[in-house]
Amino acid sequence: MTAPEKNAAKSTDLINWIVARGLEGADKEELLDGYCTRLVELGVPLMRFHAAQSALHPVYGGTGYSWYQGQGGDYQKFKYSEDVSEDWQNSPLYAILNEDLDFVHERIVDQNEPSRYPLINDLREVGATDYYATSVPFDMPTNNIPLDAKKAVDGVLLSWTSNAPDGFQDSDLDLINTALPHLGLALKSASNARISKDLMRVYLGRDAGRRVLSGEIRRGSLQQIDAVIWNFDLEGFTSLSEELPGNEIIDMLNDYLAVAVGVVHDNDGNILKFMGDGLMAMFDVGDIDEDARAALKAVPMLQSRIEELNAARKADGLPVANFTLALHSGEILYGNIGSESRLDFTVIGPAVNQTARIAGMHRSLGQRILISDDVAQAAQPCGQDLISVGRYMLRGVPEPKELFTVYRAGG
Repeated sequence: MTAPEKNAAKSTDLINWIVARGLEGADKEELLDGYCTRLVELGVPLMRFHAAQSALHPVYGGTGYSWYQGQGGDYQKFKYSEDVSEDWQNSPLYAILNEDLDFVHERIVDQNEPSRYPLINDLREVGATDYYATSVPFDMPTNNIPLDAKKAVDGVLLSWTSNAPDGFQDSDLDLINTALPHLGLALKSASNARISKDLMRVYLGRDAGRRVLSGEIRRGSLQQIDAVIWNFDLEGFTSLSEELPGNEIIDMLNDYLAVAVGVVHDNDGNILKFMGDGLMAMFDVGDIDEDARAALKAVPMLQSRIEELNAARKADGLPVANFTLALHSGEILYGNIGSESRLDFTVIGPAVNQTARIAGMHRSLGQRILISDDVAQAAQPCGQDLISVGRYMLRGVPEPKELFTVYRAGG
């Protein structure tokens, strides 16, 4: 077999592997780790590989993957930042984005002078002999205006580093570039799948997001389950919202809701929806007694964390709030409700309505935490001291309900 035939066979082998992994739905880390291993098996003297992508996520704005010879790969997430770091502005990948470069290729072994890129100088210090970087855009450029350094880029930036005595051969770079469009397509597919999962989880909740992605998307598709419903609200938030600037109100609301969400998730519950200055959550961890114990276990945790948050906000001179919490259990319908063009994955049913009725009793009873007799009975034995506050007729409920609160020594 001639050298060109061998190179063509290598390209075919690598491309077929990439396409197969992409069709199988390999995630980004698995795909890139296998890609680097495959390059080495095909004779490419790879010392380091790096891939960077922007991310569509509420917390972090980009992801990175770095592979090192003999160490394997490492996946990184980078939080949003208004400041563009000096390291990023001085990097070869930044130059590709902002200087209209198709690639950056420096044969370090042939250079006597330091590179303009500090990264390449650092790589030289650890034995690198060759550096090659390029990009695979996922959209068509509309003009030649340099990209904003803070703007998310739809595509992937990649670099390969060699420590072979003579660096990369032309055949190595030909192999890399020939397979590059296929790698870009597989990465785009993996990234879109991850974005879908992340956004579904963030906007619909962990359980609802998983259900929607698994195919529960037909309007009217509902599942009847037994669960405990949590209604959490902030006290006095309406009056505060009339006194404080909008940005302070949003920051305050996010602080308290973040605590409530963390408590629910730490006890295997699921957030169903945010409602103004509150939220509705569901505990469906097993049988109804397990649900009730999980929901009640979360109550003292919520109290402690809200107290910690209030102490921290007071120390910073920020306004504070307290909360109310209503718990009830029963059968609920869980699934898709709405129109063909706008659906909501939520819960309905008498148990949901009764939880709202119980939440309306906080002010008249002078109790921040109210628990229905259904939850109290199902949870026994539990670790909380539940105290009855009486039996009451709730609007729309034919039988009286006994309500409980949690006794907590010291207040």
